[in-house]
Amino acid sequence: MTDDTRVHDTTTGGMTTAADERLRRWRLVLGGGAADGTGRELTGRDAAMDRTLGALYGGGGSGADGKGGRAAGLGGSAPQVARWLGDIRTYFPSSVVQVMQRDAIDRLGLSALLLEPEMLEAVEADVHLVGTLLSLNKAMPETTKETARAVVRKVVEDLEKKLATRTRATLTGALDRSARISRPRHRDIDWDRTIRANLKHYLPEHGTIVPERLIGYGRASRAVKKDVVLCIDQSGSMAASVVYASVFGAVLASMRSIDTKLVVFDTAVVDLTDQLDDPVDVLFGTQLGGGTDINRALAYCQSLLTRPADTVVVLISDLYEGGIRDEMLKRVAAMKGAGVQFVALLALSDEGAPSYDREHAAALAALGAPAFACTPDLFPEVMAAAIEKRALPVPEA
Repeated sequence: MTDDTRVHDTTTGGMTTAADERLRRWRLVLGGGAADGTGRELTGRDAAMDRTLGALYGGGGSGADGKGGRAAGLGGSAPQVARWLGDIRTYFPSSVVQVMQRDAIDRLGLSALLLEPEMLEAVEADVHLVGTLLSLNKAMPETTKETARAVVRKVVEDLEKKLATRTRATLTGALDRSARISRPRHRDIDWDRTIRANLKHYLPEHGTIVPERLIGYGRASRAVKKDVVLCIDQSGSMAASVVYASVFGAVLASMRSIDTKLVVFDTAVVDLTDQLDDPVDVLFGTQLGGGTDINRALAYCQSLLTRPADTVVVLISDLYEGGIRDEMLKRVAAMKGAGVQFVALLALSDEGAPSYDREHAAALAALGAPAFACTPDLFPEVMAAAIEKRALPVPEA
């Protein structure tokens, strides 16, 4: 494409040259001011977009202060922030809006403004915003809590719709396979699987199959088959993981073949199992921040074990232990020795591996419990592998 090639101008709807379009894009990236070197003046929608970016990222030029350097142009004015939130939703797609909201909270200290209901109604709800709201929970006035719960509920319901069907299907299959028996009673025979497994024994002259191997399920196939204990680190860095784990906990609790317990911890341990029918209640029962005592949390989880050989314990933590390290490792070894399937996740989020204690991760791996970051999409497969007692699908580093 040559510099005089005509391309569509997204600002005016008309046509412009490729060279002009390239300058326009560089001008938006560089933020203006004497140093941008483009010589391009922004007008109309581009100028408005540039002001919106400048208010947050302080690029100078037509940014908030017009003098270069960091502008922090949103200040502390709630109406101004509300207008800015509306502007970014006008000019950018939802995924970009969520990034800019997170940057605004980090760079400009807007957390306090999220305590105002009108602010919450203006933001784009996502997992990271939920984490911020949960960290502000104790400081939140009653007038804001209902709005905050509505925002959190919207995110949670969207996640449940996205994750629930595949999770149930994957784990139901794993539970069936783990419960399969080869000498079932007649009424417990799984005829579909039995026929498929014995097709090679079909006798065409008799028009029938002579099964050499019967496949079926025990008489208690509709009873609880597995116990799952989710043990979640609620330190501030684990916010997204807490949100996803709470949603998955509610999905698992809805499956009658799985007895699910959910425990959250910092330096104290809180059992939120009785709130699993509503993950929003679970989330507002957490308290993000504080220290970490994994050993104490695992001690409590040990006390919940009644069928170790049929139990999966999932520890979700960055492994920065504030308690007794050696005791923590001894508890993991004891649970595994009793037959527990132990899963250690450094994170349950889309962000990849966070900062984590590599020494503790290596020690767990030496015990046969590899610690790795897990995306929400992979979590059902990880749980299925643990239920079937096969190797976990550890993603490549």
